[in-house]
Amino acid sequence: MSCVDVVVPCYRYGHFLRECVESALIQSGPALRVLIIDDASPDNTAEIAEELVCSDSRVDYRRHTSNQGLIATANEGIAWARADYMLLLSADDYLLPGALSRSVDLMDNHPSVAFVFGSAVVLDQRGERSALRTGVGVETHILSGLDFIALNRAKNIVPSPTVVVRTGLQKKLGGYLADLPHTSDMEMWLRFAAHGDVGVIAAEQAVYRWHSANMSSGYSPEEDLLQRKAAIEHFLSGCAAVLKNVDDLRTWLTRQLALDAISCASAAFNKGELERSARLSKLALDFDPGVQRSSRRWLLACKRSIGPRAWQRLRPVVDRFRSISRKH
Repeated sequence: MSCVDVVVPCYRYGHFLRECVESALIQSGPALRVLIIDDASPDNTAEIAEELVCSDSRVDYRRHTSNQGLIATANEGIAWARADYMLLLSADDYLLPGALSRSVDLMDNHPSVAFVFGSAVVLDQRGERSALRTGVGVETHILSGLDFIALNRAKNIVPSPTVVVRTGLQKKLGGYLADLPHTSDMEMWLRFAAHGDVGVIAAEQAVYRWHSANMSSGYSPEEDLLQRKAAIEHFLSGCAAVLKNVDDLRTWLTRQLALDAISCASAAFNKGELERSARLSKLALDFDPGVQRSSRRWLLACKRSIGPRAWQRLRPVVDRFRSISRKH
């Protein structure tokens, strides 16, 4: 029987820790081990972790004497893992029933699959839930690595708490990169996709909590775009030996980033953030001067030419026209 190691980094999430760990322990199917790594939390993490260790022999616990940060903690978990598969599950998230058996069954049956992921449920600070879809179909299926890279379009479409990877390949590829605090997971999934197929589970696999303490919070659109650019450059340089037409792939991914920057510039203009809009527009041209000829850039230029006040009056008409066009 295949087995799974679940690594649970925890910092200041003692109040979430029990739900997270128990969501793994109640999974049916594969044999399981859980490692809680307490990154010197100043809350009650140690107390909750010790209770979990005492209640289930499958749970182990480590505590740092000083805070190491999420990436170093995650890499420590990778070094610990020895099962067939592994999952990195932040202590503020939790698994849904059947998640591990669905992932393991797919990977057992398809040795070419480097990692699997699925949809997630987003739980916000008010307790409201919404779906975080993968956007890659409604049936469980397998993508080639290049198809997965193309579907990402220079974004991260993967909900991290749903990801199960092959442990041996993870160790071969190495850990997360410390100089990518915002996009280290995006770079990791691209790295895996360069070395195998990607499985997509047509089910909600985990609950992802969205709150102000998330690592993904607090980044401006400019910072997000620059971190994504850095992730792509790391990926392309590190995997050039196994990628076909790496220069063409770099050109295409950079164009996607530039188009995203234009979309962000347009959204900023709509909010009246004219200086930010100008910065984002310049960033898009820095990424790829050819984006100047895109339809998105043309629309932004039109909006600027008529001015923000006139655009706010005209915008409902344009949005209605777009809606009609999409339906037909």
